Order: sequence, then C-alpha cells, then structure tokens
Amino acid sequence: MLQTFLQGFAVYFIVWWMTLFAVLPIGLRTQAEDDDIVLGTVHSAPTRFRPLFTFSLTTLVSAVIYTLWYVSSTYFGWGFDALPQIGPSFSNV
Repeated sequence: MLQTFLQGFAVYFIVWWMTLFAVLPIGLRTQAEDDDIVLGTVHSAPTRFRPLFTFSLTTLVSAVIYTLWYVSSTYFGWGFDALPQIGPSFSNV
C-alpha cells in the first residue's frame, strides 16, 4: 500500500514539475512590455510574479493529467507496453 502511494506520488510530482514549466509563461508580463525596467535587470524579467496563481494552475492542470494517466493505466490497462515500439527489437539475441 505504501509503495503504491509513493509510486503514485512520484508520478504526480514529475507531472507537476513538467507542467510548472508549461504554465510559467501564462499571464506573464515582462518589464519591457510594461516599460518599467529596473536598473540592473534584464528586459525580459517579469514585472510581477504571481506564485499563488502559477502554483494553483499548475496543481489543477497536473491533477487532470494525472487523473487521465491513472484511469488509462488502471481501468483500461494502457501502459508503456501498449505504446508502439519504433526501434528494432533485440529480444531474440
């Protein structure tokens, strides 16, 4: 039971971390866009970082992705073995 929970948490964490990088640019305003460039910073630095919005959206999107993965692997039995193999098979060697 604990091992299954830890495996599920590990998959969710990986999905959450990958989703974070996809969500970060959503709603981002740079200093160059707002014409408010702080001395010593790059023009592409964000004007205002909204961590609550970013982490909440990341958690919501990754929960949907994880749920789809869980349902497809648990109820339909789809896993990595169901994916088509593109490379050559060396099992006969």
